[in-house]
Amino acid sequence: MPLGHRWRHRNLFDKIIFIGSDYRGKMIIKHLPQGCIVRKATSNDALSIRWLVLKAKLDPTQLKWQQFWLVECDSNVIACGQLRNFREAQELGSLVVAKNWRNRGLGTFLTQHLINQATQPLYLECLGNKLVNYYQKLGFQQIDFQDLPVSLKSKFRLSQLGKQLIGVPVTFMNKAGG
Repeated sequence: MPLGHRWRHRNLFDKIIFIGSDYRGKMIIKHLPQGCIVRKATSNDALSIRWLVLKAKLDPTQLKWQQFWLVECDSNVIACGQLRNFREAQELGSLVVAKNWRNRGLGTFLTQHLINQATQPLYLECLGNKLVNYYQKLGFQQIDFQDLPVSLKSKFRLSQLGKQLIGVPVTFMNKAGG
């Protein structure tokens, strides 16, 4: 299968996502650990979402539980991410995996799930080269501030100002082909 090909198995909860092929053409499949599910957030999850975001030192000001998807394991929320809706665009944001669950592919799994759920061109902002590299592997590409949709420029304007004035290492990205 060609690089970048996606396939998704669907049942009651998404458990397996084919996210592409490596450089040798070997299929890359990310799956959830036993006892874990991906699900849409409910109002009962609002506190868990806020707690995960605050612990990760992310911006807690635009958290709308209605826009979140979660990874839940044994009835505990262990990862979250949201698709924020803007006019003619969506933003992937607030992606967090609980510290003791990191480096198991859960962030990649949830990110791919959010990409698959997106219904409009998808954008994000991230800090540092490590995250830029991570998102590039998932098909995102760096773009200039002026290339953002108007609806996102007002949201990202403060980040752009920090980048220009004090060198905040913020990068704006969009999903290639989206």
